[in-house]
Amino acid sequence: MLLKDIIKIFENKYPKNLAYDWDNIGLIIGDSQRDIRKILVALEATEEVVDEAIEKDVDLVITHHPFLFKGLKRVTKDTPKGNCIYKLIKNDIAVYSSHTNFDIAYDGLNDEICSMLELENIKILDKTKADKMYKIVVYVPLSHEDKVREALGLSGAGHIGNYSNCTFNTKGIGTFMPLENTNPYIGSKGNLEKVQEVRIETICSENILSNVISKMIDAHPYEEVAYDIYELRNEGMKYGLGRIGDSKENMTLGVFAQYVKEKLDISDLRIVGSPNKEIKKVAVVSGSGSSMIHNAYSMKADVLITGDVKYHEAQEALELGICLIDAGHFGSEKIFVDIASRYLEANLKNVEIIRSDIYINPFVTI
Repeated sequence: MLLKDIIKIFENKYPKNLAYDWDNIGLIIGDSQRDIRKILVALEATEEVVDEAIEKDVDLVITHHPFLFKGLKRVTKDTPKGNCIYKLIKNDIAVYSSHTNFDIAYDGLNDEICSMLELENIKILDKTKADKMYKIVVYVPLSHEDKVREALGLSGAGHIGNYSNCTFNTKGIGTFMPLENTNPYIGSKGNLEKVQEVRIETICSENILSNVISKMIDAHPYEEVAYDIYELRNEGMKYGLGRIGDSKENMTLGVFAQYVKEKLDISDLRIVGSPNKEIKKVAVVSGSGSSMIHNAYSMKADVLITGDVKYHEAQEALELGICLIDAGHFGSEKIFVDIASRYLEANLKNVEIIRSDIYINPFVTI
C-alpha cells in the first residue's frame, strides 16, 4: 500500500489541521510514493526504536512525539539525532508523526483515557477549533433528484447534530439554451428549454466540501451542473484539547489516584491536594497539561489528570482548591501505541502493524 494512501486514511481520523501551529507533524522522512508492507508504531523514534525498526525490517515508523521538533543545522553520524536520520535514510525507513492533532482529535489520547477511567458526560476542556460550514445548493431535473440527494448524503453532507441526510427541496422551473459545442442531456441546440427541476439545499464542513461537490457532479445528468456554495457563520464540529467528565462513583483523591494507576498501568504518580477530598468531576490532559489548571478550575473540576507538573503550578492548584494527579508525560501518553495500532489494523489491508517493544520512559523511580 502506498505511503500517501496510508497517510490519507490516518488523517481522515486524526486530521493535520487540528494540530497547533508550533507543532511539527506529518511525514518527516520518506517518499510518499513508497510501497509500505510493515509499520512500527512507537511513542517516539529514539535510537533504540530506530534500531528496532531496522531489525524488524519495517518500512514506516509512526510516532506520537515529532521526530524532528527543533531546527537542525547539520546531519552527521556523530550526534544522536543525526545518526538516527542517517540510519533511517540508509535503510529506506519513513517516519510519520501525529502529535497535538492526536491529542485533540476524537478517539485520540484524551478520549481514550476518559474511556479507560469510565468517565461519563464527556466535554471538551479547551476549544481550539470548529469546522467551517458551507451550504450547497444544486438544481436537478426531477428524474435525478433521488440519485443526487443520495450522493450528497453518502459523501457526508447534511449532518446536523445527530441527524444525517438533512436537505431542503423546492420545485420550480429551470431554463437554459444549449449553444454550439454542447451535448445537452435535455433539449436541443439553439432552443430555450424549460425543465421541471428541484433545488436541493444541504450543508457540509470545509474538510469534505471538495469530495461532496465531486460526488454530486458525478451523480448529476447535466453536462454543466448549476450549483452554488455559500460560506456559513454556523459552527460545525468543535474540537479542543483535554476533556472533562464525571466519575461513575464518588471516590476520595487517594482512592481515585490508585484507580488511575491501575487503569493506566503505571507504577507511580504524584498527587496535589488532600487524599480525603471527594472526587466527582475529572479533567484530563495527556502529556504536559498543567497549563490547563485554570480551564479545569473554571469548569469546576475536582481534579486534573496530566503530566509534567512543576512546583509552582502545584502551589497554584492548591490555592485554587483543585487537586492534581501527575501521571507523568510517558504514563499519560504511552497508550498512543495501542490506539494508533488498533485504528491502522482496522483500516489497512495487507500491511503488518507492529507495536514497539522499546520502553522509552527516561525516568526511573528508586
